[in-house]
Amino acid sequence: MSSKVLTPQAAQELLAKGAVLVDIRGADEYAREHIAGAQHMPMEQLSSTGMANSDANAVIFHCRSGNRTVMNAGVLDNCASCEVYILEGGLDGWKKAGLPVVTDASQPLELQRQVQIGAGSMILLGVILGTTVAPGWYALSGFVGAGLIMAGVTGFCGLARVLMKMPWNKNSAA
Repeated sequence: MSSKVLTPQAAQELLAKGAVLVDIRGADEYAREHIAGAQHMPMEQLSSTGMANSDANAVIFHCRSGNRTVMNAGVLDNCASCEVYILEGGLDGWKKAGLPVVTDASQPLELQRQVQIGAGSMILLGVILGTTVAPGWYALSGFVGAGLIMAGVTGFCGLARVLMKMPWNKNSAA
């Protein structure tokens, strides 16, 4: 079976006919914003167990932008015993089409975005301080850059571990 890409409007029509919408993003992403009625099944869970709900006539998978879903299309095709579809543009495409989403602004930003904001801010601060105060401050940018490289190589991100312990992340849905 090969998954087909659906526009948000076509997906909405298929949902009205009994299709199931599955959000493959992480728990922190889903908690902050999701499509009403979407089942949450992170990609890691789907790739190891597949879908338990086999009575659906069709399944539509989505992520934030559609990229993760397309990259994992082969795995997702094998997760359901019915027709498999991918939502074009993901959640972003759904919103761009003017379709409703459920948003909980009390949930923290996704951890990955927090890391990007934190690392980018520290690199910029190192460059500004290195230029205006003392060249030794450039080391801050180098340190953060080295940390990002290590996170990419090893899968361990020290900044993410620190951010997970921050008070605003204590009540997240993750």
